[in-house]
Amino acid sequence: RWIGPGIEVDRQAEAMTQESALPRALCQTLARLGVGASEASAYLTPTLRDLLPDPRSLRDMERAAARFLRAVGSGERIAVFADYDVDGGASAALLIDWLRQMGAPAPTLYIPDRIDEGYGPNPPAMAELAARHDLILCVDCGTLGHEALDAAKGADVVVLDHHLGAETLPPAHAVVNPNRQDETGDLAHLCAAAVVFLMLVEAGRQLRETGSRGPDLMTCLDLVALATVADVAPLTGVNRAFVRQGLHVMARRERPGLVALADVARMDAAPNAYHLGFLLGPRVNAGGRIGKADLGARLLACDSPGEARAMAERLDLLNTERREVETQVREAAMAQAKARGAGAALVWAAGEGWHPGVVGIVASRIKESLNRPAIVIGLDGDEGKGSGRSVSGVDLGASIQRLAAEGLLLKGGGHKMAAGLTVARDKLEPAMARLTELLARQGADRIGPADLRLDGLLSPRAATIEGIEQIEAAGPFGAGAPGPRFVFADSQITFARQLGDTHLKLRITDGFGTSLDAIAFGAFDTALGPALAGHEGLRFHLAGRLEVNTWGGRRSVQLRLEDAAPAT
Repeated sequence: RWIGPGIEVDRQAEAMTQESALPRALCQTLARLGVGASEASAYLTPTLRDLLPDPRSLRDMERAAARFLRAVGSGERIAVFADYDVDGGASAALLIDWLRQMGAPAPTLYIPDRIDEGYGPNPPAMAELAARHDLILCVDCGTLGHEALDAAKGADVVVLDHHLGAETLPPAHAVVNPNRQDETGDLAHLCAAAVVFLMLVEAGRQLRETGSRGPDLMTCLDLVALATVADVAPLTGVNRAFVRQGLHVMARRERPGLVALADVARMDAAPNAYHLGFLLGPRVNAGGRIGKADLGARLLACDSPGEARAMAERLDLLNTERREVETQVREAAMAQAKARGAGAALVWAAGEGWHPGVVGIVASRIKESLNRPAIVIGLDGDEGKGSGRSVSGVDLGASIQRLAAEGLLLKGGGHKMAAGLTVARDKLEPAMARLTELLARQGADRIGPADLRLDGLLSPRAATIEGIEQIEAAGPFGAGAPGPRFVFADSQITFARQLGDTHLKLRITDGFGTSLDAIAFGAFDTALGPALAGHEGLRFHLAGRLEVNTWGGRRSVQLRLEDAAPAT
């Protein structure tokens, strides 16, 4: 369904236009995001000074920062145990970079192998690290690692995480996590890198109280921005300020790892949220998915341009391999999920030898296609390792945790929108049946097709670079704050060409002499591609998001097409 703005949003947008003299399209976007006329000015210029929460509002924060500073001041041996995704890698890089700027010895970086060790700390790894270190920092993991942290005899463990916590905390010196059961939930939207950043803010405050100073943390916001977008954290509140400021820092091209990554991704424009989520993030993730687990984190922490280039090129190759593996698994998993029933409260698929590094991406693709919580599992021997993605309003992480507590899973955890699990092969069917039941109680089987939320009608003549830049002032857009989507009504297709296996390039006109280029990614994975490529002169209403496309130094307006409907 295509759903336009409600009457109340239109009224608020009109009132804001009259009161503020801001462009109508920008006011329409602000009103839809719930921003009032009196708040517009502050919203358009978000600052960390106004939005940064007090780190001490999180439990154990002072204790964690004090222990970290004591280790630094005493020259203790520090290890960083991080998750293998972008958030974990950026979290580790923040700590490594901070310690480097303080002139402290480099910490030991440990990132588990996805296949051999799985997610989070494990007893053998923690015992080995504890034997050689005084302090272990677990970042983007550890909240559910009770057994593993108990194995870290002789070392203190500090957990800096954001995954959903259980009723009891692991045996650690400090557990800083906005998603602990005893937290208020006010900061539940933070990714792990943001939690690490707040710990470093608190460390800086404690240093100042002793007459010392720490590094300039504003230079670290490029890492926080990358992690926030790549981990699909909602771009609201302080997260929006993190990303907004982080993009400015990244544009200065001062971090060798991100410079090298941007170059291999052939980014020829100022970075934006799309670049973080779809160009840089997947390449950082590629090492943890199908290559060397710590490659992404080491790239982000690298201070040598030459070494960074070599690592970035390796990650780029791994990302290409990842896409090939993903395509094979996605086709088989989608067929299996549909055969089980696309309207169930849970759509799931499991296959022999499916690579654990791509099951999360495939689950995301299936979720997007069917608008249902999705689980994809790779089977190997007596076990299966899988990942799940959820839809708005359905808490997948809590249900996965309940399955683990009931003994149907060997291991499981996550947050509302994403989760990971390990299941015994002989319990696969009952576990998925029970998960389906739990999600049905949340109404997952009653969700209709995803709605397409629209902000209004535009003509190609009104689609200008200036207009897009005015709207971008309300950004960055992403999870929790989607960018505006417009309809170009009664459009004639004057050019259509397939790009690669699945994409479609178009040129449209309204019949009054103005044309607009459009691109539909993945169009031939759905009915959209064949319908538009074989239009036979029919006219269409076209819906999508406007963007500025930079190619060969030339900037032009492009419609990122998402859906179409016959105009007759």
